[in-house]
Amino acid sequence: MSTETRKDPPLSGAPSLSNAPDSASQDQIAPEPPYSIFDKRQKWLIVALVSTAATFSGFASNIYFPALPTIADDLNVSLELVNLTVTSYLIFQGIAPSLWGPVSDVRGRRVAYVGTFIVFIGACIGLAETKNYATLIVLRCLQSTGSASTIAIGSGVIGDITTRAERGGFMGIFQAGLLAPVAIGPVIGGALAGSLGWRSVFWFLMIYAAVFLLILIFLLPETLRSIVANGSVLSSNLNPMTRFPLQTYQKLSKVETDPNTPPPQLAAKKNVDIFGPFRILIGKQAAPIILFLAIYYAVWQMSITAMSSLFKDRYGLTEIQIGLTFIANGVGSIIGTLITGKILNIDYGRVKASFETRVSADVEEESALSRSKSNQEDFPLEKARLRLVPVFSVLQCLSLLLFGWTIQFPHRVHIAVPIVSTFITGWTAVSMQSVIMTYLVDVYHDKSAGASASLNLARCLFAAGGTSIVKPLINAVGVGLTFTICAIVQVVALIGPLIQWKFAAGWRKKAAARDVQDA
Repeated sequence: MSTETRKDPPLSGAPSLSNAPDSASQDQIAPEPPYSIFDKRQKWLIVALVSTAATFSGFASNIYFPALPTIADDLNVSLELVNLTVTSYLIFQGIAPSLWGPVSDVRGRRVAYVGTFIVFIGACIGLAETKNYATLIVLRCLQSTGSASTIAIGSGVIGDITTRAERGGFMGIFQAGLLAPVAIGPVIGGALAGSLGWRSVFWFLMIYAAVFLLILIFLLPETLRSIVANGSVLSSNLNPMTRFPLQTYQKLSKVETDPNTPPPQLAAKKNVDIFGPFRILIGKQAAPIILFLAIYYAVWQMSITAMSSLFKDRYGLTEIQIGLTFIANGVGSIIGTLITGKILNIDYGRVKASFETRVSADVEEESALSRSKSNQEDFPLEKARLRLVPVFSVLQCLSLLLFGWTIQFPHRVHIAVPIVSTFITGWTAVSMQSVIMTYLVDVYHDKSAGASASLNLARCLFAAGGTSIVKPLINAVGVGLTFTICAIVQVVALIGPLIQWKFAAGWRKKAAARDVQDA
C-alpha cells in the first residue's frame, strides 16, 4: 500500500487519527475515495477554461499599450497622465484578488468567476464610451478589479482538482495560457487602435468577455471542496450558481463509485476572510519566497515597460515594429512555463519516491494511516518544488545584463541580441512564478486562491513601483547601469529562497501542531 494514500493533505473535517479504527491488518482499512472524480480529459478541459479566463488580466493590460498616445490626443491630456492609468491598473491588479480570492475559497469558484466577469464587462462598456480623463482612470481601476482576480481563482480551481504529483504540469499549462496576451496583446491592440480607433479595444474586450462568460457558465463545474468535496457530492439545496449543465457526469461518477469506498467528506466550511491574503503575505511561512518573487517580477515588468521607448529611441523602430519585438518575451514566457511544469512533476515524483522508501524503512510497524500522516507532516516540499529557483535566478540576472548593456551601445550590437535577451528574461521570470505559485498552492491547499492573491498583491505593487521609476533611472544613470543595479538587487533577494529552504518545513510542522491544539 502506498505510503501517501491521499497524495494531498486530507480534507478538513476528515476523521482524525485518534478516531480511526484500531486494526492490526491493512486489509481492514477501507479504501479512500479518489482525490477528484474528474478524469484526465476533464481536468484538461477545466484547466483550459480557467487558463483562458486568466488571459483577461493580461489582455486588458497589454492590449492597451499601443493606444496610449491616441487616447492622450483624443482626451486632450498629456501622455504622462495617461500612463498613470497603467500604474493605477497595476495597483488594483494587486489589491482586487485579495477580495475575490477569499470569496472563491468560501462561496465557490463559479460564483467568484461570474462576479468578476460582470464587473469587467461593465467597465469595458464604460471605457468604450469614456469622454474625459477622470472617467478613464476610475474605470480602468474597475476593469482591473474585474479581470485581475481570474488568476487567483484559477489557481484555486487547479488546487481543488489536482494532487501534488500532477499539479506542477497543470500549473504550467495554466501559466502558459494566461501569458499568451504578453505576446499577442500589443499586436491586437495596435491593429484595432490603428484601424477602428482606441475605443474598439474596449468593445473587443467586452465581446470577448461576454462570450467566454457564457461558455464558462455552461462548461465549468464547481470544484470548491467545501461544497462538492472531490466533485461527487451533489445536493438539491446547493446555490444554483454552483450547478452547471454538465452535472450529469458528477452524478454518474457518484453512482459508479466502489460501494466499499466511504463517501468523500466535505472540507470544513469557512467564513469569507478578506484579510487572509494579507496574513499569508506577512506570515513567515510564505513571506520570504513571496518577497523574492515580487522583486523578480517587478524587474521583469521594468524591462518590458522600458522596451518601447528604448527600441524606438536607440533603433528607430516604428510602433508596429515595436509591437513585434514583444513577441520574443511572450513566446519565452509560454515555452518556459510549459517545460517547467513537466520538470516540477518529475522532481516531485523523484523526491516522493525517495521519501517513501525512507519512511517505509523507518516505520515498518506503523499502520498505513499513520504513515500517511507522517508523509503530510515531514515530506520535504521545498526540495521537491524550489530546487530550480537559483538556476532561473542566475539566468534572469544574466539576461538583464545582456539586455541593458547591448541597448546601451546600439550601433555596435545588432537588435537581435537584446530581443533574444527578452526571450530568456520572459522564460526565467515566468518559470519562477510557476514554481512558486505551485509551491504556495501546495502549502495552503485549503485556501489556495487566497495564497495566489497574496502573491499577486505583492508582485503587482512592486511592479507598480518599479515601472514608475525605471524611466527616470535610465535617464539618470543609463540603460546598462540601471539593469546592473536591478541584477544586484535580484542577487540579494536570493536570501528569501534560502530562508524558505532552511526553515519553512519546521514552521509548517509547528503551525500544524497549533491547528491540532486549537481543534
